[in-house]
Amino acid sequence: MAILVGLVIILIVSWNSMTVTIGAGEGGVLFKRFGGGVDLKNSYGEGFHFIAPWNKMYIYEMRQQEVAEEMNVLSSNGLEIYIDVSAWYQPTAGELGRLHAEIGSNYLNRVVIPGLRSSTRSVIGRYTPEQIYSTKRDAIQDEVFEEISALLSNKYVQINQILIRSVKLPATIKQAIEGKLKQEQQSLEYKFKLEKALKEAERQRIEAEGKAAANRIINASLTDKILREKGILATLELAKSTNAKVVVIGNSKDGLPVILGDSK
Repeated sequence: MAILVGLVIILIVSWNSMTVTIGAGEGGVLFKRFGGGVDLKNSYGEGFHFIAPWNKMYIYEMRQQEVAEEMNVLSSNGLEIYIDVSAWYQPTAGELGRLHAEIGSNYLNRVVIPGLRSSTRSVIGRYTPEQIYSTKRDAIQDEVFEEISALLSNKYVQINQILIRSVKLPATIKQAIEGKLKQEQQSLEYKFKLEKALKEAERQRIEAEGKAAANRIINASLTDKILREKGILATLELAKSTNAKVVVIGNSKDGLPVILGDSK
């Protein structure tokens, strides 16, 4: 009986060191004090786990996280630029044991932030302030992503996205770039209006040529005989109306009938 009571007391005292609950979005790495240290083969998922009281479970956040860095970097022409860049990252699935053994739980400060700073400075140094400020931001993000992914390829950390959140240039440089961009925009607007006017003039020319061609065809087909025939037909139609009129046959000039009279 005393032995049973003793076991119950030991169980109660050791319960916290024998059980581990891993929360949602987390993963666990087991350190075996008498079993070779970090368990590199197995990682532990969400839920309740029993462990030996002399072992220890290290808990890691497995969901995507974000780190932001504000830094001054140099452009291709040596101008200092302030840039705010962030990275979305998370531990590589299935490599949690190696991450803990080789880098540790402070992997953010040991590899992610240094990699982000190095990659950003390297990529920004290839571009001019104008490109960084206006036209090449997406390309810069992609290049930083590629470089940091290569740097961390064997560090058991996954980079999901790089975002350039803001770029600040010296006031004089910013004003010069904005002025140049405004002039380019005005030039594009002028070019668009000019092309539109030229297209409208071309449309009117083509329309006028079409009308002229149609008139030439019509004029060529209207012979004296056809005109007389149409005049006679028109006269016959008018003669059928109830309005008072006088029809004179045989116009001396072209032989067409002449209608005199007024309607009542």
